Amino acid sequence: MNILCVIPARGGSKRIPRKNIKPFLGKPIISYAISAAIESEVFSEIMVSSEDTEITSVAIKSGAKVPFKRSIENADDFSTTADVLLEVLNQYQNIDQHFEYACCIYPTAPFVTGANLREAFKILKEQEKDVVIPVLSYEHPIQRALSIVNGKLEMVNPENATIRSQDLPQRYHDSGQFYFFKVANFLAQNTLWMKNAGAIILSHFDAHDIDTPSDWKMAELKFEFRKES
Repeated sequence: MNILCVIPARGGSKRIPRKNIKPFLGKPIISYAISAAIESEVFSEIMVSSEDTEITSVAIKSGAKVPFKRSIENADDFSTTADVLLEVLNQYQNIDQHFEYACCIYPTAPFVTGANLREAFKILKEQEKDVVIPVLSYEHPIQRALSIVNGKLEMVNPENATIRSQDLPQRYHDSGQFYFFKVANFLAQNTLWMKNAGAIILSHFDAHDIDTPSDWKMAELKFEFRKES
């Protein structure tokens, strides 16, 4: 069974320069995603999509392949993950290499584990999903969200003010780690948010969104704590 892992890693990150290969606890952060993909023993090919030669070099040293260079058109701030995946799949099709399943792992997701990748793939196959996404629960009921309008604090949904927290249904958000999907369904729908999506629910100790330098430091602290506990 041909199963592809794609790690999209462009060079032009803005908020954290060189984010995709910045050292995370002493190792390039992209190496964690590559190591998890290797450890999962799920994939027939693990590749990094990048236009950047330094990222390409780090990726290869970490155990991934870089068979194609990403186009400049798909390396700017406006390119979507789906755009990059479509380009990669087309590049493989051009050399007559086809995949039944694929997984996109983000390069700045050091909490990804081989076990979670295996679990996602099992759900994808056994439950015949289009895509499986790891999610996190909101730590506070989103139904009690607040907004500030003209300096005034207001409830977005005031009808929920008197409902007990435990009586409000649980809601989740994308953990920003990976998407495991069936290639034919992705090509047909042209989006990772496909109609028949499944999920694995992660602990808040097993994920951390990294967008700012303070996020980065907090992620390192959480990673170290998780390793020691």
